[in-house]
Amino acid sequence: MAVLYGLTVCFASSPAMAQGIPLIRDTEVENLLKDYSRPIFKAAGLGSHISMRIVRHESFNAFVIDGLNVFMNTGTILTAKTPNEVIGVIAHETGHITGGHLAALRSRIARDQTKALLLMVLGIGLMVGGAAAGGDSAREMSGVGTGVAMGGQDVLIRSLLSERRSQESAADQAALKYLAATRQSGRGMLETFERFAQQEYVSATHQDPFVRSHPVASDRIARLRDLVAASPYANEKDPPTLQLRHDMARAKISGYLERPGTVSNRYPASDNSLPARYARAISRNCSGRCDSSIAEVDALIRERADNPYFWELKGNLQYWSGKHRESIPQLRKALQLAGDESSLIQAQLAQAMLATEDKGMLDEAIGLLRRSIATDKGHGPSHLSLATAYYRKGMLPQADLAAAQGHFAEGNVKRAQDFAKRAISKLPAGSPGWLQADDIVKYKQPS
Repeated sequence: MAVLYGLTVCFASSPAMAQGIPLIRDTEVENLLKDYSRPIFKAAGLGSHISMRIVRHESFNAFVIDGLNVFMNTGTILTAKTPNEVIGVIAHETGHITGGHLAALRSRIARDQTKALLLMVLGIGLMVGGAAAGGDSAREMSGVGTGVAMGGQDVLIRSLLSERRSQESAADQAALKYLAATRQSGRGMLETFERFAQQEYVSATHQDPFVRSHPVASDRIARLRDLVAASPYANEKDPPTLQLRHDMARAKISGYLERPGTVSNRYPASDNSLPARYARAISRNCSGRCDSSIAEVDALIRERADNPYFWELKGNLQYWSGKHRESIPQLRKALQLAGDESSLIQAQLAQAMLATEDKGMLDEAIGLLRRSIATDKGHGPSHLSLATAYYRKGMLPQADLAAAQGHFAEGNVKRAQDFAKRAISKLPAGSPGWLQADDIVKYKQPS
């Protein structure tokens, strides 16, 4: 689990966000998904407020739970061989957002739960009445009650599934509209659904979650084939540069999250491609072989010195091996190449500075963390690192507030409120920091 240790790694864990969904953070993969999704969201009229979230899970799945986020499993990226497959999935989920399907489903379930409750009460009432009557008539009455309860729920379930199928079809059509508007093929989406159509014949326990939440009927596939073939962009291919970025992201996910043996099978030593060498260098992750890994990364840097993520990886390898001060120049280079808006790399660089315990670096680390948080407020580890820096500077009220914000972002509301109360007692009443702490103290978790 060393690769998920706080901010010391490229993949920073953030399990508390999104109602306990195990999210991971990585600049390279996030930027790729942003580039995949941005044209789709624009075509759908959603603007820039929708975020792509990466879920750490090996299964193929993508889903939405609100109108602000699209969640995608790491297994989806690993499974998809082309960018177009992932883009097609994003387009489909965007169709669910623009169609208001989640709100409609919640409303429907709320209504149907009430109906189901009434049917259950009616059924139980008939069964109780039958039991009181006794004899054969009692058994008959009990049977009627059970039939009403079970039959009523069956009708509700069938009705709900019918509505879900309608929503899936609408999301397909919306997705193809967005793909055509961005001059992209729908074949990737079609191939994804064709692949998962086969799983509908498999036991549900062996199905990917995507299959269970996105049922694929044969008539739906047939319609999708016709619509894809009719598009003027049906034969458009992904640009080679985008395909390479996709392959690099898959290699990174494999290197960090799959077992070394699995990585070796996926990227054997005979494979000298850039993605394969990247995956193998990451997979070693300093388990006693940091020098070997760093040598492999140096070879990658010599070949692609303008790749910020190679520099980031080298800095992380040095950090993991305890060479905190040596990691700083590599992370600086990564930040320079990636751009100052790369909030995660800013936070990594600040973490490396804090790890040196050099007081002369505190001000720069604080500046980096503030800029990181300004563009990524929900990243708990950045707030917690800022709290550490403030404590070392003797800025105790600011440290308590940053700690409160960090724990709140990570979902630990009680601990966040404890720190927020401490901050309130020290900050000027009515000041911006005091108000932020007060909001945390007054926060009540939804039922």
